[in-house]
Amino acid sequence: MAPPSPEQHLQRQRQNLGNRNQSWLSSSMLPAFGKVVSEDAELKKFVVDPYDRRYRVWLTFLVVLVAYSSWSSPFELAFRQMSTSALMYIDLVVDAFFLIDIILTFFVAYLDKQTYLLVDDHKKIAVRYITHLWFPMDVASTLPFQIIYRIFKGKMQHGLVFGILNLLRLWRLWRVSELFSRLEKDTRFSYFWTRLCKLLCVTVFAVHTTGCLYFCLATYYNNAEQTWIGSAVPDFKSANVWLAYTYSMYWAIVTLSTTGYGDLHAVNTGEKVFSILYMLFNIGLTAYIIGNMTTLVVHISVQTYAMRDAIDNILHYARKKRLPEGLKEQMIAHVTLKSRTAELQQEGVLEYLPKAIRAGIAQHLFCSIVEKSYLFKGVTEDFIVQLVIEMKAEYYPPKVEIVINNEIPTDFYIIASGSVEVLTKRNGTEQVLSSLESPSMFGEIGVIFNIPQPFTVRTKRLTQVIRATHNHLKQLAQLHGEDGNIIFSNFHEHLRSLRETELDEMQFIRELLYESNIEDIVTTGEQQIHEGQPQTVNMKEKSLSQNGDETSFRNFTEIDTLDVSPIRVILHGHHPEAIRKEGDGGKLAHVPDSVEELLLLAEKKLGKKGHKIVMIDGSQVEDTGVLRDNDHLYII
Repeated sequence: MAPPSPEQHLQRQRQNLGNRNQSWLSSSMLPAFGKVVSEDAELKKFVVDPYDRRYRVWLTFLVVLVAYSSWSSPFELAFRQMSTSALMYIDLVVDAFFLIDIILTFFVAYLDKQTYLLVDDHKKIAVRYITHLWFPMDVASTLPFQIIYRIFKGKMQHGLVFGILNLLRLWRLWRVSELFSRLEKDTRFSYFWTRLCKLLCVTVFAVHTTGCLYFCLATYYNNAEQTWIGSAVPDFKSANVWLAYTYSMYWAIVTLSTTGYGDLHAVNTGEKVFSILYMLFNIGLTAYIIGNMTTLVVHISVQTYAMRDAIDNILHYARKKRLPEGLKEQMIAHVTLKSRTAELQQEGVLEYLPKAIRAGIAQHLFCSIVEKSYLFKGVTEDFIVQLVIEMKAEYYPPKVEIVINNEIPTDFYIIASGSVEVLTKRNGTEQVLSSLESPSMFGEIGVIFNIPQPFTVRTKRLTQVIRATHNHLKQLAQLHGEDGNIIFSNFHEHLRSLRETELDEMQFIRELLYESNIEDIVTTGEQQIHEGQPQTVNMKEKSLSQNGDETSFRNFTEIDTLDVSPIRVILHGHHPEAIRKEGDGGKLAHVPDSVEELLLLAEKKLGKKGHKIVMIDGSQVEDTGVLRDNDHLYII
């Protein structure tokens, strides 16, 4: 049977344990490219999966025992009498557990670094373990040398040699390093506190070990009074163990902190050399601690620094360009809001995720809101799902303009929360036409008609909107023709419900609804949009067709439903030099192909027959090709 790949075990763990253990999976579990996953893959009998949850618990338990060993080994070296006390029996129990782990290791599968497959062959596992440094060091750190000496010599010995041999137990500290490495990658634990705990453990271990070694120097020196502790406590060898340990920790901490009170200091040459080496070590340890703490603090405040830098750049730019206060405040409010809502923006989170996962997230976030908007009521679920995949969520602070009048229509918006107001300018004064709240839309009129945005839309309070692009909607309409018909029908109903104040700002829509008789066409399906001038509303071959009792648009595959290439002019029924009557703003019309057709159209709109068309400067119009958009024409 072929060796199982790590991906097979990943799948089995997800099935058995759910998502609880995903954070414990090693980052080295990378299956070889192209390997096929088999759901029934199993390890050989009596082989332990290294990524099994129970084995991980066993390793964590061993870490607790390592913590004890790292404390007891230097302690027993410094205080020889403790090596034959109750600590000896605790050491034997701890060594027994590590002996069990040595035996267990012969049955634990390992990950081949070349093939990235789990090797479960007993012989290969054993050969790999024995031929590496791990096996002799594990055995050496587990052997109870004092007990073995007693068996052969018949008496207990606790000399310096046995104390040094006990320091081999510090080899087990690699397990602690692995534990912290896993915890730092485990999202269930705070990275800050995990890292801080690691730094604290490193510091405590360094202080404990150096304090014990320094006391050991005094213990084995031939003249007790000529030692660092003998000058303060002459009978320190017979003093209480914990009193001596307190003196050792006091010296180690004072030296580490570079305080140096001078009450405990090196006396003989050996102590001075040790102190020099310890102080050199402290330089590196201090740099390591300060560097890590600085990284943690900066990581916490990096977002605040970035926001402040952005605001400073805005203020500098505003001063240099002499921008008005109102515009400067809007810029600052936008940067501040962007910083505060950074964790709510999904772009950075979704950037590296597969498309299927992004689609699922988008459906969860946006589908319910999009389905409630008027434009997409009744469309298929497939259309909604494909639409929301490319939608983006955006936040806007109060009094910020999202859409500006006469800007190019590239996007439309759906309000998720908050509210906006629709504005227009009349006689140089801003007027509020309407207020919109969730799940209202704005910007869609400019997008669908492919015209400059007819209104300005400004937020009233903190507002979250969903933005979709014109091109994406156009592509979807090409794929879903029936949904395109539904969208146009919903859009037409929305135009009919617009207020008069809003229609006054879009005269061509009023003409489209009333003068071109679209309302009657959609209701009865008995007429066409022509009125003798098909170019007035050029549908780009999207003609109306009657299907039973329903009317639908053929080929609603382009979102720019109405072609606005025909020029619009304003018709007046008087001479340009005549005094204009109050309320006579003229009639909006699309320019036909000839002057004769334009005169017939003017007669219909103005209710009077004319023979000549002149411009505002009095020049006569003889060819409609010279006319430009928004020209004022006077029918005489």
